[in-house]
Amino acid sequence: MQAPAGRKAGLGLALASAFAFGGSGVAAKPLIEAGLDPLHVVWLRVAGAALVMSPAAWRHRRLLGQRPALLAGFGLFAVAGVQACYFAAIARIPVGVALLVEYLAPALVLGWVRFVRRRPVTRAAVLGVLLAAAGLACVVEVWAGLRFDLLGLALALGAACCQVGYFVLSDPGAPKGGGERREPPHPVGVIAYGLLAGTLLLTLVARPWGMDWSVLGGATRMNGHEVPAWLLLTWVVLVATVLAYLTGVVSVRLLSPQVAGVVACLEAVVATVLAWVLLGEHLSGPQLAGGLVVLAGAWIAQSAAPKEALSGPVVSGHADAVPPRQRAAR
Repeated sequence: MQAPAGRKAGLGLALASAFAFGGSGVAAKPLIEAGLDPLHVVWLRVAGAALVMSPAAWRHRRLLGQRPALLAGFGLFAVAGVQACYFAAIARIPVGVALLVEYLAPALVLGWVRFVRRRPVTRAAVLGVLLAAAGLACVVEVWAGLRFDLLGLALALGAACCQVGYFVLSDPGAPKGGGERREPPHPVGVIAYGLLAGTLLLTLVARPWGMDWSVLGGATRMNGHEVPAWLLLTWVVLVATVLAYLTGVVSVRLLSPQVAGVVACLEAVVATVLAWVLLGEHLSGPQLAGGLVVLAGAWIAQSAAPKEALSGPVVSGHADAVPPRQRAAR
């Protein structure tokens, strides 16, 4: 069972990751309104983060031979897949609907833990997921402008599945035969190579050579104030990507994929509040109430210790062994 200090640290890191991820949209929206294509913003985000993490990739280069499948999977699902599917989805269905479907991921994580890894999950974790999903529906006001688009919903569900991959790959020390757990790779190395792989994949989709690079040298508008485009891009790269992935991945190690996944729902609350403060997008009564419900669900889920199975615990509690969550390209 997880030590109280480890759980508190994991909760703090999960909250930090939700805040960091939640701020990406607020910083990216002015860049898009200034003339950049959404996919180009995503590419700049991931490629910039990969550049920042390149020294770490060199330091952990042995991972290329030790865990190539894990690195490729993290780049494909946790980095490129979430971003590409989400932005493709919002081109066809309302943002609120896409965000709600994407954050079905915590429920899907519970299903993966229960039916794929055959580990018990607590009733509190299930209740926390249900409350967080209900609150999230209010935060994003899913009833506003809802229209049915099968492909759009499928793309949003694809983003949710890729986010499941993010949480699952953040806890790669799965038990071997007989219940022995593999030593998990260092999180910094996994994130670094995941970002590099994601950059390669997104380059094929975004085609950055057609980008209007002059936008980055100008100013953008944020709630009536001028903000340099390069400053917003720096925030997106360093805080909303590098810091968000690092804190998110470690939080999964200290908590569990299912608990960290529910806490990650707070990203939507953070994004909505920041949009209110920085972009002047006001919150409605149902959104405020929904935010409180999300908080309640996340608290219930994280406060319940995972049940132990006969063959061993669901997750490892090693604070000194860390790799890839969470963690919403958004």
